[in-house]
Amino acid sequence: KPENGEQVSYAEVARQLEAIRSKYENPNIEINVVGFSKLVGDVVEGLFEVMGFFAIAFVITALLLWFYSRSLVQTVVALVVALIPVVWLLGILPLIGMGIDPMSILVPFLIFSIGVSHAVQMTNAWKQELFDGLNSVEAAKSAFCKIFIPGSLALVTNALGFGVIMLIDIPIVRELGISACIGGLLMIFTNKMMLPVIISYLRLDRRAWQRHEARNGEKHKLWWKLSILATPGPALVVFAISLVLLVGGSWKSRDLIVGDVGAGAPELRQSARYNIDNLQISESYSIGLDVLAVYMESSVSEACLDPDVMRAVEELDFHARGIRGVNSIQSVASMGKVSIAGNNEGNPRWAAIPGSSRGLMAGSRAYSAANGLVVDGCQTMQMLLFLHDHDGDTIAHVMDQVERIIANIDEPKLEFKLAGGNVGVMAASNEAVQQAEAQMHGSLLLAVALFCLATFRSGRAVLCILTPLAIVATLCSAVMAVFGIGLKVATLPVMALGVGVGIYYGIYLYERMQHELATGKDLRNAFYEAMCQRGTAALFTAVTMSVGVGTWIFAPLKFQADMGILLAFMFLVNVFGAIFLLPGLAAWFHRSKPLVRRKSQTAKASMVSLGQH
Repeated sequence: KPENGEQVSYAEVARQLEAIRSKYENPNIEINVVGFSKLVGDVVEGLFEVMGFFAIAFVITALLLWFYSRSLVQTVVALVVALIPVVWLLGILPLIGMGIDPMSILVPFLIFSIGVSHAVQMTNAWKQELFDGLNSVEAAKSAFCKIFIPGSLALVTNALGFGVIMLIDIPIVRELGISACIGGLLMIFTNKMMLPVIISYLRLDRRAWQRHEARNGEKHKLWWKLSILATPGPALVVFAISLVLLVGGSWKSRDLIVGDVGAGAPELRQSARYNIDNLQISESYSIGLDVLAVYMESSVSEACLDPDVMRAVEELDFHARGIRGVNSIQSVASMGKVSIAGNNEGNPRWAAIPGSSRGLMAGSRAYSAANGLVVDGCQTMQMLLFLHDHDGDTIAHVMDQVERIIANIDEPKLEFKLAGGNVGVMAASNEAVQQAEAQMHGSLLLAVALFCLATFRSGRAVLCILTPLAIVATLCSAVMAVFGIGLKVATLPVMALGVGVGIYYGIYLYERMQHELATGKDLRNAFYEAMCQRGTAALFTAVTMSVGVGTWIFAPLKFQADMGILLAFMFLVNVFGAIFLLPGLAAWFHRSKPLVRRKSQTAKASMVSLGQH
């Protein structure tokens, strides 16, 4: 018991409960422990293990980064610059009265991953300028000029994607959106301003010069073959494949469930001891841990002695017992009938609601507040519906049927209010998520479109960048349906975060293509140069981030594993969408609306070059 106003340590409570279980459990005695304190304690214990997975992901990222750059100095610089906004974020959150909870624990690693990706783009642009003959300081300045606008646009859209999460009317989700938004904005300073200053003091590794000289100006074979997608004919093949994926994803996404999938605590895996105990209790008894509370308020005093009120309560009790998914019900009416029959030698014919207040007095023992069903002299009552599980479909069905039954009860003395219990909270959360899904994605895509339009001044650019994102978002819903991941408070923000991060690939590629087109290159060569200068780094960072978050699949907490699956999918598929679909769209837009004359292109290229240097 805490002293001096200290908060309850649920982890300590759970530890002591496990100590009691270990002491008294034996082959002849099985002890099942459930409840809020035990659940929170198990989640906290799992979070410590999740931190280990974060460490593994960090090591994997560092190794892949070193393998890509083959420079220890560049690797350390990228990691440090990516960690700085994370440290700043962890320091800012307590100052604004916030912290890291199980929901937002992915934010620091997500900020770190995004920071690494932008650092790779900046250092890659710096290396390209060094290969073109500039010294380190001039190369850093040129890289800053080339990367700052598209990079800042990508980070602003990232922050916007995080901010859109706050449309969900759930406090814990809003806190996640605020913390992620702050972290995204901090990276503009660290990655786009601090990093160019740091790399201006660096020197390129000798092995990097040797690899560059070994190429001897030859084209990158893979990227040159892939650049064929920037021509109208092959682009049609990509369009056909994308259409098939879009139709298949839309069809499968119809199976997506709003809410949790399965039984037991959704935060833990089915094999967790807590969920095993929960299953044992649910199968052994008529009660369970998934409870829907219906509250009833009466306008009369001593409502438990009013026959009209009690018959209205009995009517809801009687019909609700027949709802699919309801295991058992506790109500003051059912307890009153049992008490009345008990006072009449247990005769079942007396287990009914009498027509007078005097007859109801026989069940007065059931109307005690000690039973937890009534308060204020029965003016406020509750009915507890114990469900088989808290599956999203089960909750939606039970809530719909209870509302239908209540609508058919005509008793002016009694007002029904929904809903309490953990199922009531889940039902409210599922409703908020369902309402926010379309609004959130629509607002995110609209805002991103406006940002891209203001930056590129081209509607074609907006379509080229957003079309792959829309297709990937649909495929993500299908993946959730395939893996049995419900659309809920823990997964909806992840989808928004994935869209916000995914746009980074399209922005970098399109910006470089636009620049190369302005110098007079045709679309295929422009896309080839974009892949050489931006695509390699984008593909590397997508793979790195996917592998990093992919390790979460093995985490002990199920919602962390679900986040790992979704983020790994969206990181990887978004970059493929940008690489394969974006050049095809640009090819057909270019075909329908030719570029300006070569003379205008040359003038524009000169202005761009002048602005960069």
